[in-house]
Amino acid sequence: MRVCRAPGDACLLLTSKNEPDGRDAFKSKLNRILSTRMNAKPIVIALDAGTSSVRALAFDVTGQQVGNIAQIAYSQTTTADGGVECDALKLLDLLEQCLDELLGSVEGEVLAVGMSCFWHSLMAIDQHDTPQTGVLSWADNRARAHVEVLRELMDEDVLHARLGTPFHTSYWPAKLLWLRDVHPELFESKHRWMSFGEFVALQWTKEPRVSLSMASGTGLFDQNRCDFDEEMLSHLPIKRKQLLPLCDVNDALELKPKMVKRWPRLKKAKWFAALGDGACSNIGGGGTDASTLALNAGTSGALRVVLPDFDGAPPHGLWRYRVDKHRSLVGGALSNCGNVLAWARQNLQLPDDWQKQLGEMKADSHGLTVLPFLAGERAPIWNPNAHFALAGATLHTAPMDILRSCLEAAALRYRVLGELLSPLAPTAQITFSGGALEHVPAWQTIVCDAMGRSLCASKESEASARGAALLALEAIGEISSVSDAPSERGEILEPDVSNTSVYTRALERQNSLYAKLYE
Repeated sequence: MRVCRAPGDACLLLTSKNEPDGRDAFKSKLNRILSTRMNAKPIVIALDAGTSSVRALAFDVTGQQVGNIAQIAYSQTTTADGGVECDALKLLDLLEQCLDELLGSVEGEVLAVGMSCFWHSLMAIDQHDTPQTGVLSWADNRARAHVEVLRELMDEDVLHARLGTPFHTSYWPAKLLWLRDVHPELFESKHRWMSFGEFVALQWTKEPRVSLSMASGTGLFDQNRCDFDEEMLSHLPIKRKQLLPLCDVNDALELKPKMVKRWPRLKKAKWFAALGDGACSNIGGGGTDASTLALNAGTSGALRVVLPDFDGAPPHGLWRYRVDKHRSLVGGALSNCGNVLAWARQNLQLPDDWQKQLGEMKADSHGLTVLPFLAGERAPIWNPNAHFALAGATLHTAPMDILRSCLEAAALRYRVLGELLSPLAPTAQITFSGGALEHVPAWQTIVCDAMGRSLCASKESEASARGAALLALEAIGEISSVSDAPSERGEILEPDVSNTSVYTRALERQNSLYAKLYE
């Protein structure tokens, strides 16, 4: 047997001469493996912590996905009083399993690791780095009574202009006041407070940091100064030193030795702090500037735009977060989208061909007016106490009428967001992603007609992970800008303007019903 050393001693290839035939198959297989490793291209890894699953994916230096996705689904725990949370250690273990699986299935030098993480979560950590609470979700609304407390303490309009967030249970301030009342023991010790993304950094890296992106979604963050807001903190039961130090998107962290031992291939990789999932989704789907409005339609929904060097206040009813120091994300999140469809399918006696019948129905032909607020509502009304309501039903109303009215009602909420965002991105193309629309073509048409704007499908199925990967590639200099990485898009869907006029009247009825019930 001869040993052939590759250039740079990168690997060994085996060749044989006059050796027993029984070893030829083994050497041939080994040669294929070693040759693959020698020729493997460098990659970046993206971790994606979502609200229903965690994933690990690999991307090449052009931002194209390589290999398979390592993904594990999980469920959050809900309580009758409005709690929504998950166990931090269990979720961390799932993420580690995904990274184990991915590293075992892809080749190539790992240049960097980026992470997308669900925004707005909150948890307390003791001095031993042990969680003292669950990971409270944005959807946890047990703090709803404390929103009014914040309004008594501060001017909401002034704080919204500066912090980019209204007073709402999605954000930390109300949750911290609620926790102080129900769990005062948490504030007797100098616990640190963070989201799940920072908890990952705390467990895996030497000097954990919170990115500007994650901090911008807490409700504690001055968007123009890019720092935590002293006035807000002065009204809360925590101090600045109980928050992790800030870092930007290009500030690399270093893995702890025990994690290097577990993942030796990541020893030289640049590791970056978690970024907000909405920011990553926009970037990964091609929404890198004001030319694109990104519409997401999952269980909940969102309409967002990335604005470079934006230093103003968000429109009333919308929020402003950050991708990094130089890029803001302005938009609104809807608490009700795919969950409305899921509710209808579970509770209505729909026919097997419901999608076909849905597409054949005329716009707003059912005589119904619906408030689709099964989970309260965020932008732009920010009312956690809003509920689902249906008006106009008769003995003639059929399940398909209710389904169509529910989906149209949800589409009208996107129209409201689009009208608020229009002054910031007047010529933007709207791209959409998310299973709620992707799997129901008739609903795409409804949204397009309701908004009166053309829609284009984003073909980037893992936009959040891809966005984290692209931002990591930009940080290490492999690409000059995330805008340089083209994103795949589908055909453009144009609105039927006559239907848009019909939906204008439907929105007026919806607003009137809401005013009668809640104003």
